[in-house]
Amino acid sequence: MLSIRDALTYANQLSSDSARLDVELLLCHVLKQNRTWLFTWPEKTLNAEQETRFLQLFARRAAGEPVAHITGLRDFWSLTLKVNNSTLIPRPDTETLVEWALALPLPTHANVLDLGTGTGAIALALASERPGWSITATDISADALALAQDNARTHQLDVTFIESNWFAAIAPQRFDLIVSNPPYIPAGDPHLQQGDVRHEPLSALVADDHGLGDIARICQRAGDYLAPGGWLGLEHGFDQAAGVQDILVGAGYREVHNLVDLAGQPRISVGQSPEKVTS
Repeated sequence: MLSIRDALTYANQLSSDSARLDVELLLCHVLKQNRTWLFTWPEKTLNAEQETRFLQLFARRAAGEPVAHITGLRDFWSLTLKVNNSTLIPRPDTETLVEWALALPLPTHANVLDLGTGTGAIALALASERPGWSITATDISADALALAQDNARTHQLDVTFIESNWFAAIAPQRFDLIVSNPPYIPAGDPHLQQGDVRHEPLSALVADDHGLGDIARICQRAGDYLAPGGWLGLEHGFDQAAGVQDILVGAGYREVHNLVDLAGQPRISVGQSPEKVTS
């Protein structure tokens, strides 16, 4: 029988950048324990059923399947979210956008819009911290919306979900904050053939115009929906900050700047609502 210590050595067989963590998460899933328990009881042995299950899941990871798809779960912010192959797997870097949003001096009952919500990660993280906010989350994918709604029910969080291609189904109104992690990878980018993104839908990853097409469309329309002094925050590729800021400035946004992710890369660009021209 495998001990936990022995099972952890299987990480040496993975080419993943997070091999050790991958194996720890698989073991936690099989044993229904947390990582601290693994470190506390490394000599514990898996029973026959647990060992068989672990080896099955490990084989799937060794074949390249994302851990989040294998376990059906991914931690984001303070929440454990259900995930599947209908949308992106939430990444820690996106928490930078959540941190920025929560630090804004918004009204107690702010009106907030999350475009392209996927699992609901951003919207639900904000709802968990600001129950007074009125939060709407959209996605063009009905399957992704169903997943996000399931996550909202699991965590008993109040978010309104709308199936929409960006602003297409959003009624005229004003938001104090609009956030989005839209598709931003250019078609043909070699990263699409690497790591977990191989198992995620291209529609949630790829955008036209060198990856900036959807970002440009959001910037062009968001000004019509932002309240005076409202903010727009966008996640993008590590090498796209200059291009995204050019789009924001060109569309009339003020206070345009970027925020760095956990690796120190410029990952989020933000801007305050354009000045309205009055006659």
